[in-house]
Amino acid sequence: MSTQQSTREVPPKELRRVVTASAAGSALEWYDFSIYGTASALVFSQLFFPGLDSKTGLLATLGTYAVGFCARPIGGLFFGYIGDRYGRKLVLLSTVMLMGAATLLIGLLPTYSQIGIWAPILLLLLRVLQGFGSGAEQAGASLICTEFAPRHRRGLIGSLAFAGIILGTLFAAGVFALITRLPEEALLSWGWRVPFLLSIVVVAAGVYIRFGIGESPVFEEVKKSGEVARNPLKEAVRGEGGRILAVLGLRVGENGTSYLVSVLALSYVATDLDLGKSVSTQALVVASLVGLAAVPFWGWLSDRVGRRVVYRGCALFLTLFAFPFFWLLDTRVPALVYLAFTLAMSIGVWGMYSVQAAYFPELFRARHRYSALTISKEIGAVLGGGLAPILGASLLLWAGGGWALAAYIAVLGAISFASTFIVPETKGCDITVG
Repeated sequence: MSTQQSTREVPPKELRRVVTASAAGSALEWYDFSIYGTASALVFSQLFFPGLDSKTGLLATLGTYAVGFCARPIGGLFFGYIGDRYGRKLVLLSTVMLMGAATLLIGLLPTYSQIGIWAPILLLLLRVLQGFGSGAEQAGASLICTEFAPRHRRGLIGSLAFAGIILGTLFAAGVFALITRLPEEALLSWGWRVPFLLSIVVVAAGVYIRFGIGESPVFEEVKKSGEVARNPLKEAVRGEGGRILAVLGLRVGENGTSYLVSVLALSYVATDLDLGKSVSTQALVVASLVGLAAVPFWGWLSDRVGRRVVYRGCALFLTLFAFPFFWLLDTRVPALVYLAFTLAMSIGVWGMYSVQAAYFPELFRARHRYSALTISKEIGAVLGGGLAPILGASLLLWAGGGWALAAYIAVLGAISFASTFIVPETKGCDITVG
């Protein structure tokens, strides 16, 4: 096998287009989930679950949020198989269109006052479609960037795809920061729909860009050598089950905390601390702006000192910062709230997430890499991000304060920290057929 990742040298212009295409899809996915999470925290309980008290309504709304995560592994398994059998590009086009359609339809959905019980049912179904499409999007975005990138820059190039996540989060937070300035009546009648309808802009850009990219050079090498797996899912589980479990553990700290911060902590600041919706959404905007620089920095650093050491450090920070995060929120000082969100996201969450872009694909063989990635990432997403909002909301109801959520975040961070002692270092490894 060659010392490079493919026999085809990738021109810089093509590499830039691949990064842009991946970032656009990541932006859409994170925009979708951010606006749904924000709407869940701020308005959905009133629109789709009226008659319940505020906290019980939030719990019911977050149940639909969790269902979307449960659909992710199913979509991941389906699209992972397609990606390993027929190519990465086909999956990237399919997922961005499916996610975009589901998000747009949520923006057109009648509320409970208009069609009764069918409103939450349709919301649930669209959330399932959204989750099914996103099940392979994150894995595919990082995978194709990693397979195109030179080996000495895979951490940085892969992380640039995930910079789209920050853009999506920033776009969502910025839109909601403006929407929440509307009078309450306007917000509940039509204002909440605007963020969902705006997703059509990101979808159109993503589809246009992705049509223009080529197939992954590593997948082309797989086909050329006759190494395409007949059953990549079965092969991945049998051959690399241990690493799949390890990646699952690495994933839960980042993913679970991300949604605890961006959904429940958002609601905690707005409602329990009575700081209003604008302070909480502005905190996400500030954290996202810092994250635009933080994400490529962590990817670059992993190219220099190694994936595992950076991942381990960020997981440890998350574990230790869990209680200080809520202490800062409880001050009710807006500047300290902004600081808390920024540190938790830019170091604890996005530090790990940035390194994942290259680290996780490097852990698996090319012939079943897409399937192995989607299994580990999406089951981890269910156990981390899917359960986190509803379990966290239950803890908040039980404890009556943020300390229970802090303990939950600390546990998730500790799981990811411990998992770094199971996986090897992969910086500079060969990711071609093998």
